[in-house]
Amino acid sequence: MANKKRAFITGISGQDGSYLTELLLDKGYEVAGLVRRNAALDLGNINEIKDEVKVYYGDLHSPESIALALLDFKPDEIYNLAALSSPLGSFSDKLGAIMVTGVGALHVFERAKRVVPDAKIYQASTSEMFGVPKQVPQNEDTPFNPANPYAAAKEFAHRMATIARNDRKEPQFISCGILFNHESPRRGLNFVTRKITAAVAVIKNNRKEGIPLNEIGEPIVKNGKVKLGDLDAKRDWGYAPDYVELMWMVLQQDKADDFVAATGEMHTVGEFADEAFSVVGLNWKDYVETDPHFVPPVQTGPLTGDASKAKKVLGWEPKTKFKDLVRIMVHADLAKFS
Repeated sequence: MANKKRAFITGISGQDGSYLTELLLDKGYEVAGLVRRNAALDLGNINEIKDEVKVYYGDLHSPESIALALLDFKPDEIYNLAALSSPLGSFSDKLGAIMVTGVGALHVFERAKRVVPDAKIYQASTSEMFGVPKQVPQNEDTPFNPANPYAAAKEFAHRMATIARNDRKEPQFISCGILFNHESPRRGLNFVTRKITAAVAVIKNNRKEGIPLNEIGEPIVKNGKVKLGDLDAKRDWGYAPDYVELMWMVLQQDKADDFVAATGEMHTVGEFADEAFSVVGLNWKDYVETDPHFVPPVQTGPLTGDASKAKKVLGWEPKTKFKDLVRIMVHADLAKFS
């Protein structure tokens, strides 16, 4: 019997890491991941499958922890998904965004080159790198114009991946997925989509206690209202489980390359709120108010992607429609905050 393929995932306990882990386990992989140690030893979204994976405690700040994990596990594939992933939050921790999201990715590339030089690497890039684009929709050739520290850090990592790939002496197989917004019930509550669906559940269920907090430490629902930022911000929202399939497909290719993953549909935050509240028969305008705390200092968008290259080369396209995505998230939060 052939040896199982081995995959190593940074950010394994996050939304994408957990869905990718489940996908790879279903494909017969051995899976390991790098997790930051916390006092509660909480493994986040992989708590229920923690016995099926190998966990290494470490940090992208620490290249030694990356090297030791790679030396012990010896993966065939590496998925670098770890990041400080909030564009808005990155304004208040610029150095953290650069060191973890940008330099941390370079640590992964460099340690992999020395320890497992034949491993294929997936780098999680982002549509945020396009910033305020002059071209709509955006594809792999659209110029980057980052408008927040998170996006700038991601662009640094993306460009370092390209440099490593094109190195004439020691080329590495590093492919980048330029993923547009992808959501799920596992999305953090600091993201506007999840904040909306959690608020819908709290309001519909008339929940009075244990209300989750927003990113500034206030209850998501206060006095019967949820506070949001720019309701006219335009994004391309897909379903995270669809997008992790692209991550795996990218590393099954013979040649490293970059791929946009997107639905090609654009919706405003207001439209997302409208759809979410309509799932439970409520008018969103009765429950939503805007607050400048949640508007970033520099706006991005409109962001919507052209994933025709992924369809042509990989045979990938998103399966889940916008209305279905919103419905999935609302129903999950109705159960969670019952």
